Amino acid sequence: MTARAAEELENLKKLVIKDAWPYWVGGVLLGLLNIIIFVYMASPWGVTTAFVFWGAWIYEFFGGHPETWSFFTMQPPMMQALKGGLFNHGGSIINIGLIVGAFLSAASASQFKIKKIKSSRQVVAALAGGLMMGYGARLAFGCNVGAYFSGISSMSLHGWVFGIFIFIGAYFGSRLVVKYLM
Repeated sequence: MTARAAEELENLKKLVIKDAWPYWVGGVLLGLLNIIIFVYMASPWGVTTAFVFWGAWIYEFFGGHPETWSFFTMQPPMMQALKGGLFNHGGSIINIGLIVGAFLSAASASQFKIKKIKSSRQVVAALAGGLMMGYGARLAFGCNVGAYFSGISSMSLHGWVFGIFIFIGAYFGSRLVVKYLM
């Protein structure tokens, strides 16, 4: 390999891995990924439904019977997915890919850090925020991916309504974080 080729390869690596991509590139890639997921799974892209299955499988591992829950009994495809297991559930595979991909992306850009917890308030706020977001995502039948991104891309009114209220919630939530946690 010539010095020029090695330099160009290093520049490409820096451009793709180290540097931030323009927003339009991320938008195009997310749009293409949304299309691929819709074609492959025959349903819009979602994240939180897989977490229901993860919780059910953990509960089942410890002797529980999630197959009696109305979420599964009233929807035969959900019951079938419950019996299929983690690696037969498309949403779970996508979520595992998101987690691994986010880790690899951060690690390759030297941005991955395990940070020290500053206070018990931070832990309580994180747990409360996570519980409220998870509960809200199930009430809204989706998170910002399923309810917002997939909703808007299919021109559904619920996606636009979700977007307006998530913006309002993010505005007030960030003000609370600044006031009480920073």
